[in-house]
Amino acid sequence: MLVGTSSWSSQDWCGTFYAESIAPGEMIREYSKKLPTVEIDATWHHMPNNRMVDAWKSRTPKGFIFSAKVPKIISHEKYLEDCEPELNEFISVMSRLEEKLGPMILQFPYVAKGKDPEEYKTGKGFIRRLERFAGLLPKEFKWGVEIRNSKWIAPPLLDVLQKRDISLVFIDYYTMDPLHKLANVEGIYTAPFVYIRFLGNHKTMNAAVKQARKEGRRKRDWESLIQDRRNQMKLWIPPLKDLASRQIPTYVYFNNLGRA
Repeated sequence: MLVGTSSWSSQDWCGTFYAESIAPGEMIREYSKKLPTVEIDATWHHMPNNRMVDAWKSRTPKGFIFSAKVPKIISHEKYLEDCEPELNEFISVMSRLEEKLGPMILQFPYVAKGKDPEEYKTGKGFIRRLERFAGLLPKEFKWGVEIRNSKWIAPPLLDVLQKRDISLVFIDYYTMDPLHKLANVEGIYTAPFVYIRFLGNHKTMNAAVKQARKEGRRKRDWESLIQDRRNQMKLWIPPLKDLASRQIPTYVYFNNLGRA
């Protein structure tokens, strides 16, 4: 089981996780001395280039693993249609990581009931798009799909993922059921590996940070722990132990790093 965070470049971590003064380009080197893997959130915002990827590779030790989010132009802007050139470009540049490349994750937006009641309920349109798109994904790489609509977790989606060995991404998020509620669902593990993201409720977190700064309790957004969620996290332990006992490769990422 590999455990890391989603990104490594927050200046808020200086003085806690990093030294008070550190060059941005040295952060990944220091990060990789403490944790064995990281999820690259920046690739969702912008397509990476060769120089960036080569720097990531050269500054990390043997055995370190980079997972990465697929650019939003594929998952959000084009929503899996007419995006083969962008997909091929992403695969080409990320392949430069060679043995350090872990799963590549397609993250999709939440569909509100008020916007499209039928799609909110079934995800039929999304599943049709995904089934066509999945054929473009080279099987020599690890792929994951993250959705934000819990009602979509049913045989139509799971079957599509399983046929291509694409992992359903399990997330700690307020619109989704957590792993301990899903672990016994037949066919829930759709790939030879499992991918988990601890996201929390961004709205609640941001409000808590804003209030803490207003009250003078912190100078930087993520300089320390803002919410104690140990009770919720404990519920994830049994299914994680089960995965470990079955020796299923598992990637676990937390969306920010605070000091307890």
